[in-house]
Amino acid sequence: MLRALLRYQFILLAFSLVAVLAACRKDAEEVPVVSVQVARVEKTTLVRTVQADAVLFPLKQAAMVPKVAAPVARWYVQRGDKVKKGQLLGELENADLAAFVMENRGGLEQAKASYAIAHSAGIPEEMQKAELDLAQAKQNLDAQQKLIDSREQLFKEGALPRKDLDAARVAYVQAKSQYDIAERHLEGLRKVSHEQEEKAAKGQMVQARGRYQGAEAQLRFSRLISPIDGYVTDRPNFPGEMPQAGAPVITVMDTSSIIAKAHISEADAALLRKGDKAEIAVAGLDKPIAGKVTQISPALDPNSTTVEIWVTVKNPEGKLRPGSAARVTIATAAVQGLAVPLRAVVRAEDGRETVAVVEGGVANQREVKTGVRDDEKQLVQIISGLNAGEVVVSNVAYALPDKTKVKIESAAPAEKPAAGKD
Repeated sequence: MLRALLRYQFILLAFSLVAVLAACRKDAEEVPVVSVQVARVEKTTLVRTVQADAVLFPLKQAAMVPKVAAPVARWYVQRGDKVKKGQLLGELENADLAAFVMENRGGLEQAKASYAIAHSAGIPEEMQKAELDLAQAKQNLDAQQKLIDSREQLFKEGALPRKDLDAARVAYVQAKSQYDIAERHLEGLRKVSHEQEEKAAKGQMVQARGRYQGAEAQLRFSRLISPIDGYVTDRPNFPGEMPQAGAPVITVMDTSSIIAKAHISEADAALLRKGDKAEIAVAGLDKPIAGKVTQISPALDPNSTTVEIWVTVKNPEGKLRPGSAARVTIATAAVQGLAVPLRAVVRAEDGRETVAVVEGGVANQREVKTGVRDDEKQLVQIISGLNAGEVVVSNVAYALPDKTKVKIESAAPAEKPAAGKD
């Protein structure tokens, strides 16, 4: 009985092995066919672009921090108001500063009066005597000059002896010497006394003017005047409140143009030039806004080792708001070449790039070299490895082993030109 049971189990095991071997043979004979979508390799125009996340900033901004510590007296504008350059926006308490200006104005007027008196004051007694001596010496010199002239004429006519002419000449030399001494004495007195008094009075007047101008400057600092055209974006303090030291009391932004500041790699920055056309895309807007590159930093950011770029766009309607996040796209160059969809190229861990080329219903893996990447069209340039007209797998190339049998679902051209573009 036991022997019959063992024979029965052996027979069942044999039938099972035969069934498994038959199934394996059938599987080996049936190779799976994968349905794929394909694209044809075609020559087209590709535009290399640089894309980066950015933050929007105003064209100009004035965050006014007062130079004097005083409570807010009054405001003349509200948040959101449009203001002009030179417009008075508000005032701090300044009664004490106004009084200080008045006090220093009085000091300046007093100093001016003192200078006027010193400038036009009468000459001291000693100076008067020196002027009188100089006048007398001048008269004596003139008299001696007339005397010598007359004696020279008489001497020529023979009516006067030689000694009288010589005596007149000696008298003239003595008179000239007295005149020179009197002139130098008077000049010395003027430099030592009158000129110094005038300089001292002038110095006091300049000092008083400086104090007055300083007081006026302090008073002006209490008046908040807009340095730019723009909109009031922040005004944290109410009248009567004391502004925090070092903090802006009011902020004005010029949003007529907006600057998108982004950070890109050094390699991407090397492709850009000032004036390159760009676009800014912001959430909530139907389409990007055109602008241009206006700044490329000459140095790397030490923290991120990236290059900061600025893209400036016009913002007349105020749709773009400073502080918003944006996406910047910059077109750098256009090239002509063969292209395939980006998803058709598979990059291996060792850096090699391959595509699955469909030939006779089989997908053959082929190594290629790529060039310019057009993110807008989702195409990539093929520099080598493919020929125009060949068909490549465009949807599941990453999952296909070499020599896989495929069935084409649809074929599409490598590029679908947008309206209005070549």
